[in-house]
Amino acid sequence: MNWKIIFQLSVFGLIMAIGTLSLIPEKFEPFFWLVIMLFSAWVIAKVCSGKYFLHGFLLGLANCFWLTLTDVLLYNTYIAHHADMATMNNSMPEAIIQHPRIGMIMVYLFIGIGSGLIIGLFSFIASKFVKKKLA
Repeated sequence: MNWKIIFQLSVFGLIMAIGTLSLIPEKFEPFFWLVIMLFSAWVIAKVCSGKYFLHGFLLGLANCFWLTLTDVLLYNTYIAHHADMATMNNSMPEAIIQHPRIGMIMVYLFIGIGSGLIIGLFSFIASKFVKKKLA
């Protein structure tokens, strides 16, 4: 496992997490995430010598960690710029309405797994087309 490349690529997730707090509008977030995922898959395919899917999956979880940490710690800033999330929180069960950060953690866990599966798939596919970096 190339933990160094997973950590280095996860910095894009941290930057994106900070950017989504108030700089990047909600409607453009998916485009930015897609670009990050495709670039990350290309780098994984170029640098890693195997286990491309696993590298991508773990990167998705690392990105989710940064996103969750940032959004939970800066919840008020996040919710002020994400009206859809505020509306969704109000439709949750009472226990989650009382503790919205816990609800966010639970939802983001599934987002992390989903994005990990997507990056893993992209990485696996990219490994079939990308020439490896020579040592």
